[in-house]
Amino acid sequence: MSLPDTTATRQAIIDACLWMGTVGVNQGTSGNVSVRVLDGMLITPSAVAYAAMTPDMICKVPLDGGPDPAGLKPSTEWRFHQAILQARPDVNAVVHAHPVHATAVSTHRRPIPAVHYMIAAFGGPDVPVTDYALFGSDTLARMVAAALAERDGCLLANHGAVTVAETLDRALWRMQELENLAKVYTVAKTSGRPVLLTDADIEEALASFADYGQK
Repeated sequence: MSLPDTTATRQAIIDACLWMGTVGVNQGTSGNVSVRVLDGMLITPSAVAYAAMTPDMICKVPLDGGPDPAGLKPSTEWRFHQAILQARPDVNAVVHAHPVHATAVSTHRRPIPAVHYMIAAFGGPDVPVTDYALFGSDTLARMVAAALAERDGCLLANHGAVTVAETLDRALWRMQELENLAKVYTVAKTSGRPVLLTDADIEEALASFADYGQK
């Protein structure tokens, strides 16, 4: 469900960015966060330190056009946030970050396979990876939207990671889980080839996730 464009919603975006720095999945001014609102999306501004960000700096961008040239510049990645929200009406929050292990795996240009049942939290037996494209480009936006058509997280080659969810809290949770999966995969490969879960194992985990957590 879309959120109202309020000070509280804007502050929640700032708090999300600060949290990512605290838990170590992002750093500096890298990464960006957006949420769906009634008449577009709210997204972090470009190149503003999160500690210095205020609610009035959060940018509003329509879902069917470009940003207002008279306002603050939104994140350079606004195009893929917009493309995801256009393609996925079930998604209300998009989180992009540069976590170390996920970014390291992305440089190999291969998905994270089913090394752990938590891979099911992303909707299938792997976390896909896009090809490389310049940050902020239309090409990258198209590739990210395609990678997330049937997944709730993906890697961007030689760049970072994106997670999505119906709420901002859950998108943040997925980002932390994605980095942990990437770390497990990286560590597991140092001692040989990890044994992967089967598609049947993941289908079983997916079914269990449907009833996971409190109602």
